[in-house]
Amino acid sequence: MPDMTGLTEVLAANSKDAGPGALLRTIIVAGVVGAVLLAWFLLRGYGKQD
Repeated sequence: MPDMTGLTEVLAANSKDAGPGALLRTIIVAGVVGAVLLAWFLLRGYGKQD
């Protein structure tokens, strides 16, 4: 298993500087954008039934 100390240091520094709000906001925005794109992709052919 690779050494993950660098990743934990970056995450610890990030959460210490900005708090969890920025990370959670990014995750929520990415999820909403992904859901909108998924809905558009699934529904775009819904009315094209001959």
